[in-house]
Amino acid sequence: MTNLQHHQSRLQILGMYGLLGAIAILTLFPLLWLISTSLKSPTENILQSPPQLLPSQPTLDNFSHVWQSLPFAQYLYNSTLVALLTVALNLLFCALAAYPLARLSFWGRDWIFTAIVATIMIPFQIVMIPLYILTVQIGLRNTYLGMIFPSLASAFGIFLLRQAFMSVPKEIEEAARMDGSSELGLWWFIMLPAIRPALVTLAIFVFIGSWSDFLWPLIVIQDESLYTLPLGVAKLAGTFSLDWRLVAAGSVISIAPVLVLFLFLQRYIVPTETGSGVKG
Repeated sequence: MTNLQHHQSRLQILGMYGLLGAIAILTLFPLLWLISTSLKSPTENILQSPPQLLPSQPTLDNFSHVWQSLPFAQYLYNSTLVALLTVALNLLFCALAAYPLARLSFWGRDWIFTAIVATIMIPFQIVMIPLYILTVQIGLRNTYLGMIFPSLASAFGIFLLRQAFMSVPKEIEEAARMDGSSELGLWWFIMLPAIRPALVTLAIFVFIGSWSDFLWPLIVIQDESLYTLPLGVAKLAGTFSLDWRLVAAGSVISIAPVLVLFLFLQRYIVPTETGSGVKG
């Protein structure tokens, strides 16, 4: 490689990193502004232009005010309980549905799978009213289970786990059958451990979706003691006449657990050499 080619290659690499850095800054700027606003004192102007990301007098009073003025501990408990139950039930039902679609042969299997995947194209707003009517009719309105009900299973989860089940070598399945394993035992003891990375990946997506869900809990919950964190943050706007410092503090409290979870488990959301989309 000549010096000119080497110089051009370095410029291309620097240009690529510069572009990626600019995109990262633009993506992270709202989060940085949110954190900065939550740490600013009442004497600082949070809407000045250009924005000042580093508070001149950083304080944690906004967090303590929010935590003491509203039952944020209860909101945090509700969000955690709903998210964990949603993850557990979603994994269970999606795995139960995906296994026969991937490993068993029966009439109409491909048509059923196609119909399930096609539902991904249907916006939630279209099925929201029928779901709400059904939730009321079966007595789940204003309950934890009512918030979980629409997320008991998902087309994306069934699709993801079906692809993972299909990647398991048939030799493992045949060996288990020769040992006398039942279909349920094969599913529980052999297949589920074999697709653990896919289960973790799905769990992350379901947890984040459930944790940040605002619209459905807003519709189905009336009792404030059952509010989740997104509803609690929305309540801040009316309680404190839209003090953005307090709203920002509540928002930081709301998103912090999700960010921590993602940072610890992001290694599972990477492509493998085989292109299966999960890491083994």
